[in-house]
Amino acid sequence: MKKSLILGVVLSLSSLCFAGQKSYDVIFSAPATVAGVKLAAGEYKVKVDGANAVFTDSKSKSVSAPVKVENGAKKFQFTAVDASKDGTVDKVNAIEFGGSNTRLEFTK
Repeated sequence: MKKSLILGVVLSLSSLCFAGQKSYDVIFSAPATVAGVKLAAGEYKVKVDGANAVFTDSKSKSVSAPVKVENGAKKFQFTAVDASKDGTVDKVNAIEFGGSNTRLEFTK
């Protein structure tokens, strides 16, 4: 009886963890590279999965890139992409998500 109660609690907590995963929207107006992963211009949903950020485009094609997640002291007002030019491609260094205190940092 005790084992089934513990199993039930563990399953309930694990389902809460998965339900709590939030995705964010970001739009790249030009081709971009994120931690060495090439992304075409367009709209993406971004979700953090462990040590990776998963980018899903409008055609449900997903790619992942290694990420370091930081939480700021206060919520960001706007979604902002910190990028630098690498020829004709934008190299994404970080993304801050408006309405949250989440900042994703990318390195390669």
